[in-house]
Amino acid sequence: MADRLDISDVPLVPATDLALAMRFMIDSGRGLVMMRGLSDADMQDLEDALWDRIEGDTIHRRAVLLRFQHLIDVFSARRLRDQLMQRGFRMIAPAIQLAAGMRLNAKWGFSPHKFNAALRSLVLESDQTLEPVAAPKLDVAA
Repeated sequence: MADRLDISDVPLVPATDLALAMRFMIDSGRGLVMMRGLSDADMQDLEDALWDRIEGDTIHRRAVLLRFQHLIDVFSARRLRDQLMQRGFRMIAPAIQLAAGMRLNAKWGFSPHKFNAALRSLVLESDQTLEPVAAPKLDVAA
């Protein structure tokens, strides 16, 4: 059976496919999905909107939707929610990157502890690579 998805080890997907799912949620007025969660109706709307826009076979498309669903679910953990509240939208891209490449068993979802640790590390790394903005020099006569 070529169309069976192994839910004990969901295939990795490109982060751009998960970003497409998040973009749909934002554009449809559900940008706070990481805080509020994903209803069955939200998931159905997402699947209807993205099924033909995601390139690849059926297994790949299902993997994208499962990974997105579990990305949203992992943010129900208090520490991840707190981190999202502190950093805001800057957390979305690193979270999507992690969800695309982290091992996922669909029965259990992402481990909140592992996801939190990896996300903190990734965000810290990206914060350190940002160049500080130099303040403009002002010539002020006293």
